[in-house]
Amino acid sequence: MKKVEFVALGISEELAVKAEKASLEELKGYVEKSKHDETVEENKTLKAQVTERDKQLETLKASAGDNEELKKQIETMKQQNADQEKAHKAELEQLKLDNAIDAALTAAGAKNGKAVKALIDVSKVKLGEDGKLTGWDDQIKAVQKSDSYLFTEKQKANFRGFQPGASGDVKPDAKVDMSKMSYEELAAYIENNPDAE
Repeated sequence: MKKVEFVALGISEELAVKAEKASLEELKGYVEKSKHDETVEENKTLKAQVTERDKQLETLKASAGDNEELKKQIETMKQQNADQEKAHKAELEQLKLDNAIDAALTAAGAKNGKAVKALIDVSKVKLGEDGKLTGWDDQIKAVQKSDSYLFTEKQKANFRGFQPGASGDVKPDAKVDMSKMSYEELAAYIENNPDAE
């Protein structure tokens, strides 16, 4: 947590600085969830590849009689292993891209990430070496414009007729208890209701 967040919780300035340092120290060893997921997926794939290669070696040991047949099997296995490695790299890159798109959808305020993702042409979005998405801004702006209901709106506070502790429905002739309002609420109420008593 940041110092500002600690101060907002009611902790003194001095303690907030110490708490921020302790919080940062505590988080040094933590890894982002997306990077953790990528590592776990890579680990599973590598274990599967090792198991497959062990089986291949056992097969080679069993058929070591004919030298020409053995060479053919080795070449076939080399090709299979190269294909598996290529497929694994593609799978890992896709996982990284999916994680980056999911994070970008959350940042854009998507209510339902899957629904918004279905409207985006993901083939035009690429993940750069720096971890940033290229082609994303055009795609998300187009969807935000055409299907704005899929995104949360950033609303400005409107204090018109605001009465703390009451429902949002304020009737024009209803009395408003200004003694329960903060200074900002009172100023906004008077500005919006100049004829108020």
